[in-house]
Amino acid sequence: MKKSILVADDSPTIRKFVSFTLAARGFKITSANDGMEALELLPSEKFDLIITDLNMPNIDGFEFIRTVRQSDEYRNIPIIILSSLGGDSDIDEGLSCGANSYLRKPFDPNRIAYEVSKYLN
Repeated sequence: MKKSILVADDSPTIRKFVSFTLAARGFKITSANDGMEALELLPSEKFDLIITDLNMPNIDGFEFIRTVRQSDEYRNIPIIILSSLGGDSDIDEGLSCGANSYLRKPFDPNRIAYEVSKYLN
């Protein structure tokens, strides 16, 4: 059974690039345009990992992560932040609201595959 990853990013280019990179490594990818759509998609499938941007419309990545972490059903899903926000305060806030890893854009496809492999064997 393929491991399933939810990718939330408001950039179609980033969603496509992440999806292509991880699908090529055998993962099933579901994409969301923002945190609100990602929250709506969560009950539709058992996701093994979430990759989220921080700077998105409607519900940003910080709020999305906090909401996921407050849910009994989803709180243990590993979350990787993939963001162009790279300041120490952004990284600290992202990790303190519950993310497991933080990657800066632009990213190396091998690096994101490595981060994913730390959580999904």
